[in-house]
Amino acid sequence: MSENLDWLLRGTAEIFPQQINSQDIREYFQQLDRPLRVKFGIDPTGSEIHLGHSIPIRKLRAFQDAGHIAVLIIGDFTAQIGDPTGKSEVRRQLTTDQVKQNAQTYLDQLKPILDFHTPGALEIHYNSQWLDRLNLADILDLLSTMTVGQMIAKEGFKERYNQENPIFLHEFMYPLMQGYDSVAIEADVELGGTDQKFNIAVGRDLQKHFDKKTQFGLLLPILIGTDGSQKMSKSLNNYVALGEDPLSMYSKLEKIPDTQLRSYFELLTNLPLDQIAENPRQAQKQLALDIVAQYHGQEAAQNAQLASIALVSSAGSATDIVPEYLIKDLNFPLKLVNILSASGLCSSNNDGKRQIEGGAVKFDGAKISDPNLSFDHPSQITSKVLQVGKKKFVRLI
Repeated sequence: MSENLDWLLRGTAEIFPQQINSQDIREYFQQLDRPLRVKFGIDPTGSEIHLGHSIPIRKLRAFQDAGHIAVLIIGDFTAQIGDPTGKSEVRRQLTTDQVKQNAQTYLDQLKPILDFHTPGALEIHYNSQWLDRLNLADILDLLSTMTVGQMIAKEGFKERYNQENPIFLHEFMYPLMQGYDSVAIEADVELGGTDQKFNIAVGRDLQKHFDKKTQFGLLLPILIGTDGSQKMSKSLNNYVALGEDPLSMYSKLEKIPDTQLRSYFELLTNLPLDQIAENPRQAQKQLALDIVAQYHGQEAAQNAQLASIALVSSAGSATDIVPEYLIKDLNFPLKLVNILSASGLCSSNNDGKRQIEGGAVKFDGAKISDPNLSFDHPSQITSKVLQVGKKKFVRLI
């Protein structure tokens, strides 16, 4: 097992309580006589996963490939509270139905990453299985393991306290419940971003409290977004979603700032770092092609690359930025000819119809032939490129 250690530690920010690549960790691996139980928990608080979220999932897959057991915790119970980490105010609580629906979309998006097929390689648990069964005595026992001072010292809580923003008592339960997940599934390792160190440490403390073998935490960097400055976030619109169409995904990734290229290769690909193209522009294309292929297949990735090249050629310069058109104020269902007219790509609905019938309209790189094509929801067209002829195009946002 120790021969896989360097690969398993690739991109790791911190291992605690030991240090990265320390002799203690190597000896730990060498003395193993069974596969590790490697935990990662994800709260289905939304419906979309982006590349930043994929980093610990990819590490979970690396442990699977090394012969260990990936234990994926779907936080259907904890999602109804919401992780307060990094939040300046209390999170909106979700309903059971919302969480259930989000959980299924999360699992669908994780299928290209995790090994769902090898027997014994993956366990999927919903933490309501054990958290629903806790009675008041159990909850008081959990609360007795931490002081208010320890909770207030947690980043986020401390800031809110100093700014006199309210902190509700149920929020204190979140790290305890996430930590109890480690007790319930007897985790040896817990994966998480660097912002999860407090919660993972609580898991260790609770394992000690319940006389269990304690896990160690493996922390991974927070991915910087496509803007090259702030962490990847949907709210900042600097993200690449796993479910995005190939062309949109490729177009965003081939523009990743030079300063972030190595980090993206290290955290989001399996490519050896000594095989990264020296020319930054070629490295951007190499990165985009590899990541799109992971989620859509090699053929779709190559087609996206060709479509991107054609789009840039139409713009006349590789430095041109595709203009954007805001669709949120449009009323759906909506015909494509209406979008062509409203965006200014065509002078009228009739002009849009003529352009479609003449084969001049492309949607996301594919030629459109149906003048009656319509869309029921903005999600069907968001981030996609609409093009008329060789010179006119917009990205729908």
